Amino acid sequence: MVESGGSMTPGTPTDKAVARFPPPSVLAGTGAAAVLAALSGWFAVEWLPLPAAVRPALTGGLALAVAAVMLLAHHHHRVRQAARRGDMLAAALSTTTVGQLVCDADGNTVFINAVFRSLTGAHPDEPAIAALERQFAASHGGHLEFRRLSQQAAAGAPSTIALSLPGQRPGAVEWRQVQALPVAGFPGAVHWRLEDITIRRELEQEMQREQSKLADFMDHAPVGFFSVDQDGRFLLVNALLAKWLDTTPRELMDGSRRLHDLLLSPPHNAAPYDVFDGGGGDQRGELTMIGVEGRRFQASVAQTVVTGDDGTTVRTRSVVRDLSPEREWQEALRLSEQRFQRFFEDAPIGIALMDERGILGECNEAFLTLMGSPAGMIIGRSLISLIVPADREAVTQRLRAVQEGARDDNGGDALPAATPSTTPMEVRMTGDREVAAQLYIRRLGGENGRSSGLILHFIDLSERKNLEAQFAQSQKMQAVGQLAGGVAHDFNNLLTAMIGFCDLLLLRHKPGDQSFSDIMQIKQNANRAANLVRQLLAFSRQQTLQPRVLNVTDVLAELHNLLRRLIGENIEMRMLHGRDLGLIKVDQNQLEQVIINLVVNARDAMAGGGRLTIVTSNVTASQAERREHETVPAGDYVSIEIIDTGIGIPPENLQRIFEPFFSTKEVGSGTGLGLSTVYGIVRQTGGFIFVDSAVGEGAKFTILLPRHRGEAATAEPAEPRERRGSDLTGSGTILLVEDEDAVRVFSARALRNKGYQVLEAKNGEAAMQQLSGNGPRVDLLITDVVMPQMDGPTLARTVRQIRPDLKVIFISGYAEDRFKDELDDSTIAHFLPKPFSLKQLASKVKEVMKG
Repeated sequence: MVESGGSMTPGTPTDKAVARFPPPSVLAGTGAAAVLAALSGWFAVEWLPLPAAVRPALTGGLALAVAAVMLLAHHHHRVRQAARRGDMLAAALSTTTVGQLVCDADGNTVFINAVFRSLTGAHPDEPAIAALERQFAASHGGHLEFRRLSQQAAAGAPSTIALSLPGQRPGAVEWRQVQALPVAGFPGAVHWRLEDITIRRELEQEMQREQSKLADFMDHAPVGFFSVDQDGRFLLVNALLAKWLDTTPRELMDGSRRLHDLLLSPPHNAAPYDVFDGGGGDQRGELTMIGVEGRRFQASVAQTVVTGDDGTTVRTRSVVRDLSPEREWQEALRLSEQRFQRFFEDAPIGIALMDERGILGECNEAFLTLMGSPAGMIIGRSLISLIVPADREAVTQRLRAVQEGARDDNGGDALPAATPSTTPMEVRMTGDREVAAQLYIRRLGGENGRSSGLILHFIDLSERKNLEAQFAQSQKMQAVGQLAGGVAHDFNNLLTAMIGFCDLLLLRHKPGDQSFSDIMQIKQNANRAANLVRQLLAFSRQQTLQPRVLNVTDVLAELHNLLRRLIGENIEMRMLHGRDLGLIKVDQNQLEQVIINLVVNARDAMAGGGRLTIVTSNVTASQAERREHETVPAGDYVSIEIIDTGIGIPPENLQRIFEPFFSTKEVGSGTGLGLSTVYGIVRQTGGFIFVDSAVGEGAKFTILLPRHRGEAATAEPAEPRERRGSDLTGSGTILLVEDEDAVRVFSARALRNKGYQVLEAKNGEAAMQQLSGNGPRVDLLITDVVMPQMDGPTLARTVRQIRPDLKVIFISGYAEDRFKDELDDSTIAHFLPKPFSLKQLASKVKEVMKG
């Protein structure tokens, strides 16, 4: 392998001989002057000053003689000088470390040194030039290169090549630098120089590899590098910085862009090479760079200004770091911390951090609300001090167990530090109010797997405890209500028979009769029992309501005198009515009972006198409101407030105030059904009732009834009353179906006494047999609702298939709403609740028969 190199000027020219002659003026006009003039180009002539008397003698032949002498002297001088230079050249060629070979035009060796023989391996008996040519032959294309070098040197043109040769070791390469120099004054002669440059080439290659590594490192370094000259033109840019600037290093270094073109806000007073406002030396700061495509990024730049000896700027060295990822990480960290802090502070459960000593170091707002204390009274205290004494031992053991962690048989941690305690425990917290909470404990991992503290989660169980108590209470009330409803149904059958037979007896025993008073006592007690049964049904919300549209002001005006007599003279009563009071749709009798019960309770709470205030107003709820354990839907309501200045209700009794059979009165002074009946009536009407009270400050009961949109129908009675003194007789055929014998017997006798023809049936199947037979046409069907086998609604639906126009009256001790949904068309049926009197039964029948 050969590599071409540059040219080399042949050796130093030969020095001229120095001769001393008289000046040309002395030899003027003689032939010597001409000779000297011709030789002056070959000699360095020194002209000697001569006396004027001598000058005429130097004429003609003297000049020739002198010239001859001078030529001989010059030739001798040249020979001696060449010999001296030859000795010096030979000595130099023999001692150099470079192989030297001088060949004449025929290739004969004129001179060769030992280094040349060693490098070429030339034998003493072979021409040296042949050994050199053999080396060329070992390299690819060497023959041609050798011929080219020889021809160029023979023509007077020096050449240089680098020749690669196989090394002594397998795979090794040796390098030779070969120079072919022409020899001045000897046409065709060549001076060959041969030098071993293997080490130098290896060093150069190593340097190239290191430079390549350095360039690769700079291009792939995690920071950007650039260097600019004093005019701001880029001298060096690594690939990463060019990538940030949306370009390539070559495009930046082509001179089309300068440093300040890539700065969003170039410094006003800075030189073109400076990114800062002067200062020189080493500088560091942040600035905004803008890429070729317009991408902006915040960068940290460290700049070094390199100056020359004269103080002028030569170039700069700068390191650039893109701060965008760092700023994004910082922003992400800030948002993460913000989210964590928000989750921590706004969590609906109490969170507290406890160190290894059991001291609370941090807590959220929910925990402070749970404790009912400010942070200053909580932070820095022991957790155990916040637990009621009865629970402290259990909490201490649980804290110790979680702090130490579960251990395996080898003494190592069986669970990692971050494993939470999956089993919560219930604790009671100290404070103004004893709060029950569910406690979760979790270890916080530290160094070497050791715990650095605990994180505690507290879930307030107060609401759940209240709901559990209410649920248990509601189950109890439901059970009692079902029991009361069943008992009331049976009682109503008995009372219907008692009141009915009393009415039959009174038909025979007039007021002057001796038995009249006894019969009236029986009937009055039966009516009292019926009132008690109605209270039971009201409590269980199973009474039959007869709602109509009313004005609360009118209802209270009718009750005013009665209420005045009930509360006594020592209690002041005031009624405050709101303007444009809305209408309500309720059962008037039930509403009156509610007001009377509340007024009587208020009277009992003011045994020593006081003031009773009844306030009515319109209330609008723009959105659903939570009050106590009831949710009031959005809408318009009419409010009735009954306020007393009595002894008040203790807090422990407020939760049970509407429970059945719960009373704070002395034994024998009340049944405990008053407020429970009030609650049942209000809720069945679709309203709400709330109580606010404090011991010694009285109580306020607030009733919210839905406002009715429509006109009042005061002229339309809720239910036809007994027509005293009116004619209750009638005619027609009635089918009476009742499984209670006493009620059936009484009802049949009462209706026969009024002129009706009555067919009796003990159950639905018997009634169907009579209807399908050839008996008289039935005008009215009176049936009990609850009967064995076929009940009343089923009987009515079956009869309608045969007699669609047949009129029906249901009688029952249960509420009408309990079976009303079972009817296909409620307009064809009428309802008469038990217990009923003879007049109520006759009045209802005559009303239905008249249509």
